[in-house]
Amino acid sequence: MKCPYCGSNDDQVVDSRNMNEGEIIRRRRKCLSCQKRFTTYERIEEIRLMVIKRDERRELYSRDKIIKGIRTACQKRPISEQQIEELGLAVERTLFRLNEREVPTSVIGEEVMRLLHELDQVAYVRFASVYRQFKDINQFLHELRQMMEPADSERK
Repeated sequence: MKCPYCGSNDDQVVDSRNMNEGEIIRRRRKCLSCQKRFTTYERIEEIRLMVIKRDERRELYSRDKIIKGIRTACQKRPISEQQIEELGLAVERTLFRLNEREVPTSVIGEEVMRLLHELDQVAYVRFASVYRQFKDINQFLHELRQMMEPADSERK
């Protein structure tokens, strides 16, 4: 594995751990040239999944795009990087369980929103405002009211 600090290919695995029910192996490595440590992740190569965009274009599924969107929604929230990664993996697991070669972005977006709603309501609203392309404050308020309805019914 190439060291991200000095570029050397000479390293040693110091620790390995299974993550996400054995789907990922996290390895801590130590570069034998510069002595710095870095982390790598090993996962099974998945089936090539195509995403159907709103305009009917198709593009290859990207885990990084999902994580980036989640990370943006979670900025300045008390959510760890590990929670973001786990949420991204949960979305991915759901997509692959569908056993389809092509998945519409709507399925992906709704799953991200469902999981974010459980994790952090502010991050959920942030993601929803971009995903649902709110045009004005009324759409935003409508989403907030829907989110608050279960809490209102619990108080009664």
